[in-house]
Amino acid sequence: MTDRGQESAGIVTSNGASPPTYTTLKGMGLVNSAFQPEDLLKLRHGNLGIGHTRYSTTGISELQNCQPFVVDTLHGKIAVAHNGELVNAASLRKKVMRHGVGLSTSSDSELITQLLALTPPMEEKDTPDWVARIKNLMSETPTSYSLLVMYTDVIYAVRDPYGNRPLSIGRLVPISKLHTAGAGDGDTEGWVVSSESCSFQSIGARYYREVEPGEIVQISKHGVKTLSVVPRPEGDLPAFCIFEYVYFARPDSIFEGKMVYSVRQRCGRQLAVEAPTDADVVSTVPESATPAALGYAQQAGLPYVEVLCKNRYVGRTFIQPNTRLRQLGVAKKFGALTDNFAGKRVVLIDDSIVRGNTISPIIKLLKEAGATEVHIRVASPPIRFPCYMGINIPTKEELIANKPEFQDIAGYIGASSVRYLSVEGLVAAVQGGILTEKDQRIDSNRKPSWRVGHCTACLTGKYPVELEW
Repeated sequence: MTDRGQESAGIVTSNGASPPTYTTLKGMGLVNSAFQPEDLLKLRHGNLGIGHTRYSTTGISELQNCQPFVVDTLHGKIAVAHNGELVNAASLRKKVMRHGVGLSTSSDSELITQLLALTPPMEEKDTPDWVARIKNLMSETPTSYSLLVMYTDVIYAVRDPYGNRPLSIGRLVPISKLHTAGAGDGDTEGWVVSSESCSFQSIGARYYREVEPGEIVQISKHGVKTLSVVPRPEGDLPAFCIFEYVYFARPDSIFEGKMVYSVRQRCGRQLAVEAPTDADVVSTVPESATPAALGYAQQAGLPYVEVLCKNRYVGRTFIQPNTRLRQLGVAKKFGALTDNFAGKRVVLIDDSIVRGNTISPIIKLLKEAGATEVHIRVASPPIRFPCYMGINIPTKEELIANKPEFQDIAGYIGASSVRYLSVEGLVAAVQGGILTEKDQRIDSNRKPSWRVGHCTACLTGKYPVELEW
């Protein structure tokens, strides 16, 4: 998924034989620039495979850190793709090196690969026990990871016990039944796994379900099977990243039984209740804030109009690897739709203000184009703390909410006023539609996991696990 990573891309396929033949493609940049059509022809002999697009939170942006990683183990090659960031990566690096294993990259994802290659105590000498190896990995690091592990003709889909990063399963069906309710189990043509369910439709798949927190799922030609569910420590709640709902995920994805779009609309409605203002029109910083803006407009009884035209050929500024690239992205990203707001008071809804690089030039643009007032309403609370679990918010110092200027944030960014959604309001909007115990359909071989919890560490400083630093 290009919207989740733009630095590099990789694909590894297997022909499913024993031993298998793996084919690997890797390249820097977006998928369509990393791979040429003739490159993709090299993959045609594989009947299963895993892919990855990289958004670096640890490790430098170089080809050597591009995933999936492929290593030889005692029982043959494995390929591993990882989304997340290990909270205890430094101590794990030392532990792996004490076993005499050299590391060739700065990525914590290579650590995962090497830990899976280690033989766990419970494994018999000549028989690979991948459930034991995955459980051994999970005992070494509590979070944050969603994984795909490919071995011969099987793919294992794994989510850490806290469920911090998303992972969904889709079912390939005939195109004629993609948009109908008549596709039964007998119509299944294959299985796919993705960080977000929004990717399924474009490849002819239908959403099946999420991988549950702590679950180890085996995917093969025989179907999907839960092999184990590793529990969290007693009393700990799940800790799915709330920032996925705020910004990171595409609005047409489904998490925890809810569409992200609907959650963002609820955030907008709650924001209108908490932070009303006298204005003429409501608009948005496109596109991730659009559902929240519509919700705000509905709740406030104000018309929604578009005030910005987005250049769709510029990448997402938040996930650019440095500040200069982010600022250049903002300058090229928007144009003003003057006829919709000249001479009017505008409420501009944004999904988040992380560093403050994006919103200030947008306000200036709108005022110069004729807006009499620009009120900023943010559909999430101020981000005050770094994320150590897969989102690139590495230091407190670069967060606008921790700078002295935040005391007069409206003056600093040039807005008429600025108000944020409260933490309590965000949590209520997110958790309001989650399926309850009575609603959930739980397969007989899967442990129910209807307990609700989300990671709000970037907002509150309360991390779901103890950090080693």
